[in-house]
Amino acid sequence: MIFADNIAEYKEVPTINIDIEKEDREDGSVVLRSRVPLQPHPYRLTERFMHWATHTPGNIFIGRKNASGPWETLTYAQAFTKVRSIAQALLNRSLFPEKPIAILSENSIEHALLSIAAFHVGIPFSSIAPAYSLRSQDFNKLRYVIESLTPGLIFVSDTKKYEAALKAVANKIEVVAVTNSSNNMPATFFEAFETTEATADVEAAYDAIQPQTIAKILFTSGSTGQPKGVINTHENITTNWQQITQTFPFLQNEGGEFIDWLPWNHTFGSNHNLGLAMFNGSAFYIDDGNPTPQGILTTVASLRERNPTVYFNVPKGFEDLLPFFRKDETLRKRFFSKLDMLFYAGAGMPQHVWDAWEELAMETTGKKILIGTGLGCTESSPSALFSSDVGGFAGLLGVPVPGMELKLVSSDGKFEARYRGKNIFPGYWRQPGLTASAFDEEGFYRTGDALRFYDKEDVNKGLLFDGRFAEDFKLSSGTWVRASMLRMRLIAAGNGLIQDVVITGHDKDFIGAIIFPSLKHCREITGAVDNPERVTTINHPSIKEALKNILTGFLKAATGSANAVRRAVIADFDLSIDKGEITDKGTINQRNVIQHHPDVVAKIYAAKAVDDVIEASDFYKSNF
Repeated sequence: MIFADNIAEYKEVPTINIDIEKEDREDGSVVLRSRVPLQPHPYRLTERFMHWATHTPGNIFIGRKNASGPWETLTYAQAFTKVRSIAQALLNRSLFPEKPIAILSENSIEHALLSIAAFHVGIPFSSIAPAYSLRSQDFNKLRYVIESLTPGLIFVSDTKKYEAALKAVANKIEVVAVTNSSNNMPATFFEAFETTEATADVEAAYDAIQPQTIAKILFTSGSTGQPKGVINTHENITTNWQQITQTFPFLQNEGGEFIDWLPWNHTFGSNHNLGLAMFNGSAFYIDDGNPTPQGILTTVASLRERNPTVYFNVPKGFEDLLPFFRKDETLRKRFFSKLDMLFYAGAGMPQHVWDAWEELAMETTGKKILIGTGLGCTESSPSALFSSDVGGFAGLLGVPVPGMELKLVSSDGKFEARYRGKNIFPGYWRQPGLTASAFDEEGFYRTGDALRFYDKEDVNKGLLFDGRFAEDFKLSSGTWVRASMLRMRLIAAGNGLIQDVVITGHDKDFIGAIIFPSLKHCREITGAVDNPERVTTINHPSIKEALKNILTGFLKAATGSANAVRRAVIADFDLSIDKGEITDKGTINQRNVIQHHPDVVAKIYAAKAVDDVIEASDFYKSNF
């Protein structure tokens, strides 16, 4: 369903024909499914990888800048030769599903090769968030994951870098390292894996892989407690690759190029981005940057040297890149020269960021660009819905992918999204009770996401996000507050100043907010561009005044107590990954922040607002 008023404004790229069947049930639930059939596809994860190694052996598969600056690359043929050797080394260690591989390290060429080798011979692995090893003080999450996995091998990039974590968890487990720079940590060099002579056992192990063979265990970030190990089978992942490729058929164009920083311990970075390169024979360049003040400089430097055909990022990443693109015409021209699509996931994109990228594309090439997004989760491997046509807008999630059914179950006046299809995971690693409760009586996975129709009369126009059931709460009046939707709206109202928000008010008289301002925007407002003092900058009087104006305008537009935010405080504390206040991917756990900072919440609900509290105008506050 194309929303654009003038389709000629957009670069022409082929996308799937949207044709959705709607089944209305007597119990009030609705089932949606695409009438477009899912096309045949292999179920072994490396079948297509072998195809490219044979048919386009000289094409680049993967690249990363080395320490001296130039890009170090491997062709598909070179990579597959290494994969076979590494696979043999894994077989020599008699690893099996109950004794998988644990990867602690960041994205790297060696990380990719080890993962693909494990795929190739049916040995499960788990890429674990580096933050659990490098940012944690107590290693509790890492211990929990390792104890859950019972791995037979642990991989790290450098033993010195990961020494503290390895000492905490690697008792009697073989450690494999690219670099062994620690005098206190015995390890096998990864180079020995790359030079192992492959035998016919590799092909025999490959042939033994079945659709339900476990490919990997992805641990979710633990936003509601300890991390959960999501099992992805070979068929789960290859099914989703086919679903995505059918939705965006231009991914099959020869010469595709991705450059990406998203971590492989997450389904977006690994299953989706790296996986799509493998499936479609594209080149994948590792970006060692990220959306942080220092990391964004690394990303920009890498983008100056690449020509992506599709560019994946999270909304914050897209927003942080805007200042560089606005002032650098050469960067823009190179970036947009071969680009078919921008794609974001992981969070909602503010409309002003969406509009800015369309404007940049138009200014640079004379055409706007397709901005794609959708909805999914680790349990759906990851993609379940896509908004795939030009002319969309922020918040539109689109329609179900071919071969997957979406059931919408009415609950508390909203629809909960539930998924069923071959891309849906079979269960949680060694947690049968949790697995049983995750599926309904028809075998649909309960996502906890709330959705609503853009147009009830035309399901082809897609669905919109309507919050998370787990984050909703009631005020003391009994009024439901849809916290996640309110959070997104308040961030959007901040027009870049509000980086994130924790919504408060459970059993209280009114809604409050703990605001995490964008340090970059705060420095621009205060004029202290080079001021390193975060707390001083975010608590500057001009920031408080700007937030008061935003809060007042937001309250003015409120339609009732369910969306009237009356008071807010600026979060001047550091979030803790060990306490579960923030995940390794930067997602804030609303409940844990409230639980661990009762003093901050108490300020919001004091009988008389204290100095630290930002309060909306009395005139508008009195309406609610």
